[in-house]
Amino acid sequence: MPENEPKWRRRKEARPAEIVDAALCVFAESGFAAARLEDIARRAGVAKSSLYLYFETKEELFRAVVRTAISPNIGAIKTAAEAFDGPFKELAPMLLHRAALLMTSSYVPAVAKMVIGESRNFPDLARIWHDDVVSQVIAILSNIIACGQARGEIKPGDPRLYAFSLVGPLLMGVLFRDVFADIAPDPPDLHALAAQHARTVLGGLLLQTNRT
Repeated sequence: MPENEPKWRRRKEARPAEIVDAALCVFAESGFAAARLEDIARRAGVAKSSLYLYFETKEELFRAVVRTAISPNIGAIKTAAEAFDGPFKELAPMLLHRAALLMTSSYVPAVAKMVIGESRNFPDLARIWHDDVVSQVIAILSNIIACGQARGEIKPGDPRLYAFSLVGPLLMGVLFRDVFADIAPDPPDLHALAAQHARTVLGGLLLQTNRT
């Protein structure tokens, strides 16, 4: 198919993916309330009426965005963690590095800020983000930490709370960069933050015999 062929002439089965990609961009740029279906349709290269053939509501479209454009990244991190056969002190820096890479090379921070800012008026946003993103990340980390405890690498404690401790500073850095982008002159470098936090948190998580 020629590269310059109009989107609306492409096969029908390609349209949902194009609509989701367009919605991701519009949500990240405009927010949920201000995102207009006309703009999403225009960016996807389809008629507005075509949106309703695939998505009945804007919330349903947001769910598709999360599951198509964001959740697979979480799945990739889970797969990498499950395939890693080294100790937790080597796995934790790798996971934080991959998380920082995702946060600096995607629309995830903008969408997260949108969910935080607009979920009071659109509670489905928080529910979708929690079920498909937050709970998945915490579950993955909790399981990794529990396995590390079972191997005698990590101190006793609630794995879920340890998971929040592990990811919390990076999330704070992401929100700081996105919320104060036009105000703060020195936004944190997420890769440097991830590396430094890995060293710091491991000092508190690991049993003495596993620190060296």
